[in-house]
Amino acid sequence: MKVKPTNSELEILQIIWKQGSVTVREVNEELSKVKGLDIGYTTTLKLMQIMNEKGLLERETNSRTHVYKALVSQYKTSQNMLDSLIDNVFNGSAAQLVMQALSNKKSSKKEIEMIKKYLDELDKK
Repeated sequence: MKVKPTNSELEILQIIWKQGSVTVREVNEELSKVKGLDIGYTTTLKLMQIMNEKGLLERETNSRTHVYKALVSQYKTSQNMLDSLIDNVFNGSAAQLVMQALSNKKSSKKEIEMIKKYLDELDKK
């Protein structure tokens, strides 16, 4: 089963993927820094409990402080979300997605060279 995280859950996952194991307080503090808002501890706790129930996070209860770890990888999550985006928004066309992405954002010369190199490698297969 593929669980699609909400935007708020993705923000939490980004922190956990970066730090590994975290407490709710650590996540809450990082969210407050990143967003520039005072996010309530209980809000963060509730989101992480829901994520645990959904199978996105694992909670270790060995000590008084609960420590959370991601049960989903960043790579697999981004792959699933990208597949869904391609299917639902671009009618299954990865080419349309790429063209839209390249027209929406200015790519650096280095990024364009990397894209060209990747396309050349695909062409050789």
